[in-house]
Formats: sequence, C-alpha cells, structure tokens
Amino acid sequence: MTKKQSSKKKILLRIIKSFFWFLTGAFFGLFFFTSFLFIIFQKHYQNRVFPGVMIDNVDFGGKKPSDIKIYFAQKNSQIGKTEVLFVYPTKTISITAQELNIGYNSSLLAEQALNIGRSDNLLSNISLVLQSYLNEVSLSPSYQFSENKLQESLTPIINEATIEPIDALFQFQNGRVTTFRPSKEGQEVNMEAIKRSLSSKIPHLIKTANTKKIIIDVPLKVLKPKVTTDQANTLGIKELIGSGTSLFQHSIPNRIYNITLAAAKINGILVDPGETFSFGKALGDVSAFTGYKQAYIIQEGKTILGDGGGVCQVSTTLFRAILNAGLPIVERHAHDYRVGYYEQDSPPGFDATVYVPNVDLRFKNDTNNHILIQTEIDPKIQRLTFYLYGEKDNRQVTISKPILTNQTPALPNLYQDDPSLPKGTIKQIDYAAPGATATFTREVAKDGKVIITDTFVSRYRPWQAIYLKGTKE
Repeated sequence: MTKKQSSKKKILLRIIKSFFWFLTGAFFGLFFFTSFLFIIFQKHYQNRVFPGVMIDNVDFGGKKPSDIKIYFAQKNSQIGKTEVLFVYPTKTISITAQELNIGYNSSLLAEQALNIGRSDNLLSNISLVLQSYLNEVSLSPSYQFSENKLQESLTPIINEATIEPIDALFQFQNGRVTTFRPSKEGQEVNMEAIKRSLSSKIPHLIKTANTKKIIIDVPLKVLKPKVTTDQANTLGIKELIGSGTSLFQHSIPNRIYNITLAAAKINGILVDPGETFSFGKALGDVSAFTGYKQAYIIQEGKTILGDGGGVCQVSTTLFRAILNAGLPIVERHAHDYRVGYYEQDSPPGFDATVYVPNVDLRFKNDTNNHILIQTEIDPKIQRLTFYLYGEKDNRQVTISKPILTNQTPALPNLYQDDPSLPKGTIKQIDYAAPGATATFTREVAKDGKVIITDTFVSRYRPWQAIYLKGTKE
C-alpha cells in the first residue's frame, strides 16, 4: 500500500467516526429533547386525560377523572328506574337497576383513561400519547353491578331452591342390610350464570335508555353427592326400580302395631339374583310369641280378633311394588272379600293376602343384580311404602285398569258381640262391599320385546258392614 492510499484510508475512517458520533449525539439529543417536551406535556396534563382518549365514542382528552365519573354517573341515572325481573318457577323478584348499581363502572373507566401514557416505560408512554393524539385510543367500556346486592336480593329464591346433596349409606350385617340410604343429587341457584346473563344485558340497556324492564331467568345447577349409591356398595344396588304404597287409615292401634312390626321384619332384606323371594318365609311365625298383637282378621267368613291382624296390609303393599318393578310374580292370592283398607288409594284387585305358612306371596329376582327391599311408614297420614332398589335394565311396565264383572250387592249388616267393649257401645269395624270379579293385566317389555304378560283375577264375595256390640258390664 502506498503512502497516498494509507492517507486516504485514515481520512475515511475519521469521516465515518465523526458521522457516527454526530448521529449518536443527534439521537440522544432528540431523545432528551423529546423527553423534555413530554415531561412538559405531562405536567400540562397533570391529573388530566391525554388528548385523543376515547370511551364509548366520546373524547375525554383534557378531562379530569372527576369529570369522567360525573359523566358516566349521569348516564347511569338514565337507566336507574329500569326494572330487573329475576324469574323462578315459584317466585319473581323485582329490583331496580339503581338498587343493583347497574351501569358504567365510572371509577374504573376514569382510572383507565388517566393511566394511558403514564406507565413506568417512558418510550411506551411517548408512543401511546402520540398514537392517541394522532389516531385516537379507544377504551372498551366497563360495566358494573353490585354482586352483594344481587346475592341479597335473590336470597328468597336461593333459600327455596337450594337442596343439599345426600351421600349414600350402606351397611350390611348378618345377611341383611342394616343401613341403606341412596345418594341423591342436590341443586342450587347458578349465580355465575345469572351474573353472565345480567352482564350481557347491560350494554343494550345503556344504549337504549328507555328500556322499562329486563327479564332474567334463574337457572339451577346440580350438586353431586360426594358418595354415590354405586360407590357405597358392590352388589349392584344403585337406584329405585319400583315402589308401592297403601293407606291404613282408621286402623285400630293393634293393627297399626302389627303393620309396623311386619314391615320392619321385611325391611333390609336382600334378594339374590335368580332367587325366589317368599314373603311368608321372610316374615316367619305370626303369633303372640313373635310379638304380634290381636287385631281383626277375616277367618272362615267372620271378622274376629286374631294374632297379626294387619299383616296383609304389608303383603298387599309389597305386591304393588313388585308389579311396578316389572318382576315375575310366582304366587299371589286375593282376599275373599274386598277390604276397605286396600281401596283407600287403589282400585279393587291390587291386594295380596297371606296366611303363614299356607298362603304366600312370592316373586323372582330375574335381574342380574341384588334387590334390596326397604319399607317406610308415615304415621301421620298412615301410609306404608315399599321401595325396591337394584339396577334398572330398561324394563317398561304397563298395567291396565281393572275391569269389574259379576258384580253383586253387599250383604245385610252384621252385628257381633264384643266382650271387650262396654255394654251399649256400637263400633263399626268393617264396611259393606259388593261382590265382584276384578281383572287387570300387566305387560313388561325390555328393549322392545315383551318378557312378561300377566292376568290377575280376583274374585270377591259380597261382604257386609260389621258392627261390634259391647257386652262388657
């Protein structure tokens, strides 16, 4: 390289360095100048919104936060009288928009507008202020309502609608279920859904300030139990597959006692898959030795006091549960006479008599799972209920209404002496009933195929009203 070339190179490097430092100085100079101007600009707009900041198509540049709050408070007052109706099937609660504090969230909007261009990042602040000044910056409107006031207002509906879930209980001892309680889902008002629904209606409400009312349906959500029925046992006892009821109103105390005792003996029994259940076998001996009291029974055409009067109320109720569950009935016998107790809540023909050990009620568990028999007595309305629990297998049961034929009038009244009643006392213990033949059918279908067809024929002799005449001196 010649001396001339070396000299030119040095000159070029000096020019480049000078230009670099010039640009650097110019950049920093411009930066500091811009920053200085921005600081002056910020001071000028201290506690005021920078120019070009828009909320809901309104320019709030130069406004104080208090101005923004006043503006939106006035907007909110325009919808204050709007009625908000919360509709539940049994209740409708009305509250005004003002009471719920519905409207623009003026405090939040004022804060957001003021904070534009006032972060900790200077470059970002300058960029935002320039953008708002040249092209505007629009803030999405924020809305509000008082969640506490909403909760308070809906308390009557919440209290009525809330049902706590029930966990399953299952205890098994000595071949019998000693404690069973199926799980049950609960429910409560879905407050989150209500809040979403209310929030979605506020923008339209504000834009159409003449709206007189808005309607919000109160939805519910399911509460799951912690322990479900199928988690509580491994016997396939998951759900109710059938139930039956009967009333025993106007029964004498001893009859009620016997019904309660017999029902307790059947309660908790498990019927294995494929097993034929015998009511008589499960009940055992019915006598004073096994705890039964004397109550009126029909024997040899007479109403007499006998041990266990009322047991047929229990077998009748179980018969109805078996019918409704769609299980095969192996043995069933009707009473000789129509008994008033069994027709308090049922047409004739749906009774089942037992006389241990000769006359029985039997059914077969033809499902693939165990069946649990549970009984329940409501002493207030004097009602007995049988529940059969297992696992449903898509059975559909159709039971016809009974057809009455061969109807004959009731027999003349019958009066019988009763040494337990004071002399001169007359007490009616049975009611006249005409004779008839009651026939009904049952069809059980599964997966579209009929698996059981039954015809139940009950032949009742005419019966007389029976009165007891006291003979006790």
